[in-house]
Amino acid sequence: MNFVMKQALGGATKDMGKMLGGEEEKDPDAERKEEERQEALRQQEEERKAKYAKMEAERESIRQGIRDKYGIKKKEEKEAEAQAAMEQASEGSLTRPKKAIPAGCGNEEEEEESIVDTVMKFLPGPLQDMFNKK
Repeated sequence: MNFVMKQALGGATKDMGKMLGGEEEKDPDAERKEEERQEALRQQEEERKAKYAKMEAERESIRQGIRDKYGIKKKEEKEAEAQAAMEQASEGSLTRPKKAIPAGCGNEEEEEESIVDTVMKFLPGPLQDMFNKK
């Protein structure tokens, strides 16, 4: 029967044996081959990273040449200079910019109460008493 199956499928017997429930053939060097494959993948990944790092370094040198030629500064340099100038200008100054107050830390409730109090002042006496009873 095996012979007939081999002839009908044209020699695809190894996979056929597995499909029919036969035992898999153990490859004695399977672990070694897998380790070699993993090492090859790691090596390819390192080569790819090195290649792209080299390309990026070349691009950066070209960018820097353009910046030097036209007197353009990097964004990081601009931000650092602006921050340093702001800190230096506001160190001893009385007119330094105020720091922003985070939401929820302000006098929001006091403002609302003062508005209500202001409205209550303009109401006639009986209405004031009605609202005060609540």
